[in-house]
Amino acid sequence: MHILLTSAASPLSQSLVDQLAPAYSLRLTERQMMKSEHEFVLADLGHDASTNLLVRGMDAVIHVDTMPTETDTGAQIDQSSRCTYNLLMAAAGEGVKRVVYISTLELMAAYDGYLYDTRWRPQPTTAPSTLTKFLGESTCKEFAREGKVAVTVLRLAAEASPESIVGAIADALTDEQPVWQIVHVE
Repeated sequence: MHILLTSAASPLSQSLVDQLAPAYSLRLTERQMMKSEHEFVLADLGHDASTNLLVRGMDAVIHVDTMPTETDTGAQIDQSSRCTYNLLMAAAGEGVKRVVYISTLELMAAYDGYLYDTRWRPQPTTAPSTLTKFLGESTCKEFAREGKVAVTVLRLAAEASPESIVGAIADALTDEQPVWQIVHVE
């Protein structure tokens, strides 16, 4: 299986590369140049042909939506939202079967003390670190609802182990998964 992994320089992506490489063929992407023993493509995830070329030939995309490079809050939200949208448009246009969107369980922090599950609505704060994830999830949900691409959102707890994250990703990449789902990884 050929997988595109975004935000390749992030600590989470680096951990995923180490664990996914034995089982999958990886293409990595990032907004700045980096060295890797895996195929690497420099991409800003713009709304142009380069993003389509980036996802072409991939069976799945794992989108690690890291904090944008912008310093202004509005620009951070805009950059994150646009990049996620552009990536999904390209994936849908190139026939990618599945997208795994990496989110955060912090979206559920308002329910602290309750036994919530994935059917509960997220309560994001206005902090860019959670608001960008909420908007990313919302964008993914619309693409899945329109049947453009199947999406699994993984909401990661801060204390989630690398093994549990990789296990959730492996499960999300199987053909038996629904077109839209959210999974909490603790």
